[in-house]
Amino acid sequence: MSDRNSPKSAVLFERAKRVMPGGVSRNTLLRAGHPLYVNHGKGCVVADVDGVERLDFANNMASHIHGHAVPPLIEAVTRQLPKGTAFTMASEGEVQFAEHLCARSKSFEQIRFVNSGTEAVMAGMKAARAFTGRPRIAKVEGCYHGAYDYAEVSQAPTPQNWGAADHPNPVALAQGTPQGVTNDMVILPFNDPENAITILDQHAGQIACILIDPIPHRVGMVPVQWQFVNALANWARANNTLLMFDEVITFRSEFGGMQARFDILPDLTCMGKMIGGGFPVGALAGRREVMQVFTNSDQGVRLPHSGTFSANPVTMTAGLVAMQHFDEQAVKRLNALGDIARQGVAQAIELADVPASVTGAGSLLRLHLKAQAPRNYREAHLSPLETRVLEALIEQLYAHGIMMIHTGAMALSTPMGQAHIDQLCETLHTCLLTIKPMLVETKP
Repeated sequence: MSDRNSPKSAVLFERAKRVMPGGVSRNTLLRAGHPLYVNHGKGCVVADVDGVERLDFANNMASHIHGHAVPPLIEAVTRQLPKGTAFTMASEGEVQFAEHLCARSKSFEQIRFVNSGTEAVMAGMKAARAFTGRPRIAKVEGCYHGAYDYAEVSQAPTPQNWGAADHPNPVALAQGTPQGVTNDMVILPFNDPENAITILDQHAGQIACILIDPIPHRVGMVPVQWQFVNALANWARANNTLLMFDEVITFRSEFGGMQARFDILPDLTCMGKMIGGGFPVGALAGRREVMQVFTNSDQGVRLPHSGTFSANPVTMTAGLVAMQHFDEQAVKRLNALGDIARQGVAQAIELADVPASVTGAGSLLRLHLKAQAPRNYREAHLSPLETRVLEALIEQLYAHGIMMIHTGAMALSTPMGQAHIDQLCETLHTCLLTIKPMLVETKP
């Protein structure tokens, strides 16, 4: 954003750069010029410190299922705060929330709470290793599973290092990642069951678990195909390997998570984001036998695990209320609104006559500056031109009162209705026309 349009944010950013590397604590906030600084949010509208209001389709990276400053959540947390925020004791709220979440899915026999989706995936990987005694984890190329060395492998490979499409290379994300980390990761091509099974067969007896995101954001927000999941699930059962779903973002897609759309029960499921009611949260749920790695037995504690703020009563209180209000009727309504949004975005693209497309499922969608919707990470990968145009489009949308995730992804919230979708699509049409000349540039 330009200093002229958001002077107070510009001043705050100058202060921030003196005391924080890059001026932020999350790189996702970095953008052209400077980040915007929030003043307040209410429902599906957020106002920055310069008084500009925007419709929020980012929802803090899909973590706010009910938008901002939700009255029932405010009331519940306000009742809890005078009682305390965190203790070296368990709380009844933890038990109540665990009971509620376990009742939502057949695969959730037991659950353990942590503080983020990253922690949930990390705990899940370690639990799989502790249960099976095996070192390797299989994951899909391009999938984001949080900030854990192993989870980051092949999160963002490039044409220069990703290798053959039918046998992707394991590629480290951060500089300095030990070679041993990439050696213990097995990378699978997305929605390609035949080649995925061929790769798995090469490591049979070594793989602790197969990790799947059912609507992977970084892969293009393309839903996983049943044939792919079924093939991996069958291979896992035949080879005594665990199947783990990362539903940190996708649990919103059905009352029991995206996994409810498949006749498959994963051994472990990672959750986070929207189950916390706006507070930091993560959870690992799964088969009782597997979850016993966290407990003391005749083998000792196979996976010692703790966390100072895990299951704190404020998060448990907010999470329970948020999920109680996100019942089957609310899920159905928001998914229907997602269908309307994807149809409206597709129409805006057609009217603007630009090479773009839209993907997604449920209450999630993503805009691509590609005429054909991508089917996997490699097709979703942005060229230098597409990167520049997408940045320009996001800036235009922000300038016209629409917030979305920097990748072009959007997550709906329950305060939204038809009028908000109409505003999104009308604004998007206008902004697509603005950046249209850039899309016809000759690619380098």
